[in-house]
Amino acid sequence: MPPSIHVLTLTIMAAATILPARAVGFDGVQIAAQGGKPMGIAMASAKAGEALAVVTHGTAVAESGAAITLGAALIVDSQGRLIPTTGGLHVASGATAVTSSAANGAILAGGDAPEFVVADALQAASGAGEFIEVLLRR
Repeated sequence: MPPSIHVLTLTIMAAATILPARAVGFDGVQIAAQGGKPMGIAMASAKAGEALAVVTHGTAVAESGAAITLGAALIVDSQGRLIPTTGGLHVASGATAVTSSAANGAILAGGDAPEFVVADALQAASGAGEFIEVLLRR
């Protein structure tokens, strides 16, 4: 496996079976919805009720769910693996006219985008099932 630099690793109790190098949610469950927001990446496997180390900051080894290019922005797939973003995160400047009088003032409110960008690829993957080093985002 590639090397990694863990800046912060938290120990949690797994609430369900979690596979190694997969994204883990704040609820202690492996992420099962594409674009979900994880706490971090599991360092090992765990069953419900077992302690699990989760890398939350720094670099981590993660399993790919698709082909990934070096430097790609990554989201989680429905199996907790990392995949490239689908491109639904940005609206080009001037692409959407704001015509509502209710939009005057604060147009954007807090919250997460529909696809939470988890990391950037420090290595490429030719397809699903490869283990690559990623730089976690927060």
